[in-house]
Amino acid sequence: MTPVHFSFTSAFMLGLMGLAFHRTHLLSALLCLEGMMLSLFIALALWALQLESTAFSAAPMLLLALSACEASAGLALLVATARTHGTDRLKALNLLQC
Repeated sequence: MTPVHFSFTSAFMLGLMGLAFHRTHLLSALLCLEGMMLSLFIALALWALQLESTAFSAAPMLLLALSACEASAGLALLVATARTHGTDRLKALNLLQC
């Protein structure tokens, strides 16, 4: 395992563990998801560069576009949640209470 591969794998795993174990606020969960997506983007871009193939050159840009859409939808949900419930704490959110 190269040091570059190890760093992207550890960045993804840190984001995944932060998402799994530190879910107090919606904003922290969104930041963990964004960190995971950025580590996947950089790893996919470096993989496409190492293969020196034009077939995989569009995949990192597609992932970056999907990551931007995910971030905008997450921030819209954060604003809507903060307006309706008054907080972004995940413990205060109840799906049965509308």
